[in-house]
Amino acid sequence: MTPTPGDWRDFTQNAAIRAVLGVAKAIPYRWRVPFVGWVVSRLIAPLAGWDKRVMRHLEYACPDMPAEEMRRMARAVPDNAGRTLIEIYSGDDFVSRVRNAPLTGPGAEAFLAARAANRPVILVTAHFGNYDATRAALFAQGHPLAAIYRPMRNARFNDHYVRAISKIGEPVFPADKRGILGLLKHLSGGNIIGILVDVHAVRGARLTFFGKRAPTALSAAEWALKYDALMVPVYGIRRENGLDFDIVLDAPIAPSTPEEMTQALNNSLEAHVREHMDQWFWIHRRWGDLSKVKARAPRPE
Repeated sequence: MTPTPGDWRDFTQNAAIRAVLGVAKAIPYRWRVPFVGWVVSRLIAPLAGWDKRVMRHLEYACPDMPAEEMRRMARAVPDNAGRTLIEIYSGDDFVSRVRNAPLTGPGAEAFLAARAANRPVILVTAHFGNYDATRAALFAQGHPLAAIYRPMRNARFNDHYVRAISKIGEPVFPADKRGILGLLKHLSGGNIIGILVDVHAVRGARLTFFGKRAPTALSAAEWALKYDALMVPVYGIRRENGLDFDIVLDAPIAPSTPEEMTQALNNSLEAHVREHMDQWFWIHRRWGDLSKVKARAPRPE
């Protein structure tokens, strides 16, 4: 079978990423993380157009941000993304770095109480800081959780990415029908699951993020109500040294309607992002295709 252009593109992208990861893993962890952050922010991001996408999203969500700060963010956001990638691929080195990070924030006590009572827990996080720092710390401290992931379009990259996240802890489930059934079975047994909330859901509820319409899946809230699970927003926030993290659990989301609960999740994330703007993944299309979004009149709240 003759390879298609897509096959060649996937092969090339995966080969480039594997090459960077291979070189980086030969470097001591202390220097490995900032090295990959630099490579992604200075080399990969400009080639992939990520720097321009960061600025485009900032212009949409934060139109009052000074241009100089936007330019800084165009470098800082890919740097955090690169650091996150190599941390996930660093396995034991990464776990050793975060294993003793204390659980802080107003939701920590409620989380530990739910664990003691064998109550199901849904930890909701986002592409912010390093979402796997929380998972690694919790596993190391005796709180294993199941995670769900969206398979990558690049199947070659997806294969080794799944192996990497599995080394941090299992089970991990793909976001398909069978995977979700496995995730919910795990939850209903009085266990913990982790889920990301900041994904553009085409058929999601018309909620807001940074004051803009951001369709959001209601799944986490619906499951919390169905299984009487404690739902807690949690974040692995990168410290100023670029290597360590604060594991912050916000106050649990009170049961109400799925829409109200999910908007509360968006609000929790937004509050933390505003405090650490360069740690959120401004690269991805949270509001969808902005050329179409801008064409619509804003919906009154």
